[in-house]
Amino acid sequence: MSKNSINYLMKIINASVVNVDLELATSLGGANIEQSKQNFLKVHKKLINGIEQLDEKYDIVLIDCPPNFNIVTKNAIVASDYVLIPAKPDYLSTLGIDYLIRSLDKLIKDYNDYCKVDDDNEVDEINPEIAGVLFTMVQFYGGKPISAIRPYISQTKKLDIPVFKSYFRENKTIFADAPQYGVPVVLSNNHRQDIVAEINEFIDEFENKVL
Repeated sequence: MSKNSINYLMKIINASVVNVDLELATSLGGANIEQSKQNFLKVHKKLINGIEQLDEKYDIVLIDCPPNFNIVTKNAIVASDYVLIPAKPDYLSTLGIDYLIRSLDKLIKDYNDYCKVDDDNEVDEINPEIAGVLFTMVQFYGGKPISAIRPYISQTKKLDIPVFKSYFRENKTIFADAPQYGVPVVLSNNHRQDIVAEINEFIDEFENKVL
């Protein structure tokens, strides 16, 4: 598949995600409060229902989400046991982590409260845990993150949520090529073994947390 074909396909996928979110949003609401709660559960269980229909069994299923808290993202959270938060160590990104946590807590509370209106008891409560914050696009100097971004990393650690010790350093060339050619960075023929080592280090740390 050519580079232009891949870019065109990605545009179609992105547009499809927007359409899915709009279609799910139209299914919310109802004639009364009880019906609205039932529709809420029905809409937010779409991804769970799809995963349960998979014939093959997987040790880990990673669900990549858009950078907003729309219905598609909420579906992913409802279907998940753990939430991994990738973030750039800058002002706006770290500011959004606190908002995400509050939104996550509200989603869990609303979903579990609405489970009580299910007369058939077919809807289980959810309790996704925050696996941790993974800082990406990190600039290094002397083997450590540069001084300009260290305060944002320290500030995040004060939020009383797990923060991974592993970082993904900034390298636009390597990470930009990965989706274009459909080859993960750890499997590509690049010579930046330090970046590959960082990714493997994170994988080990992540598996120790969730497995």
